Amino acid sequence: MKKIVVFALAMMTFVACQESRAPFNYRGLAFNMPVNQFVDSMLARGFAVDSAASDSGNTVVLANPAEHYRVLAAFKEEKLLAIQETYNLSTNDSTRQMWQELRDGLEKELDAWPDCPILKEDHKVANFDTGDGIIAILLENTYTPMLTVRYTKKSDQ
Repeated sequence: MKKIVVFALAMMTFVACQESRAPFNYRGLAFNMPVNQFVDSMLARGFAVDSAASDSGNTVVLANPAEHYRVLAAFKEEKLLAIQETYNLSTNDSTRQMWQELRDGLEKELDAWPDCPILKEDHKVANFDTGDGIIAILLENTYTPMLTVRYTKKSDQ
C-alpha cells in the first residue's frame, strides 16, 4: 500500500511539473501580455518607439542606440502576434557569424535542434519549435546584409 501511495505522489508531482512550463516569451516577456504592457517593458529596457516606422493599428517599432537591432511587434486588438528583431550589421561575413551565434545560443537555451530548410552561404533559415511558438532565424544576404529573428506564437485554435 505504501508503494502505491508513493507512486501516486510521484505521478502527481510529474504532472504538476509538466503543466508549469513557462509560456512562449520574447526575451523574458510573455506573449500573453497586452501590447501596451509589452511596449512599456521595452521602454524600461532603454528602447524608444520609432513613430515614423510604426503603424498605430498593427505594428510598433522600437529601437535602442545601444543595441544592434530594431524590434517590430505585430499585434491585433492588443494581442501580440509576432515580434521580429532586425539586426544592423555592416558586412555579409558579420551576419553569417551572428546567424551561427544566435542559432547555437537558441539550441543551448531551448535544448533542441532547429529545422533548417535552407542552408546556403548567404541564405540560411533555422526554425525552432518551442511547443506554443516558433523562433526563426533568417539570413538573407543579397545586396545588403540582412539578419532577422522572428518570434511567432502559434494560434490558439
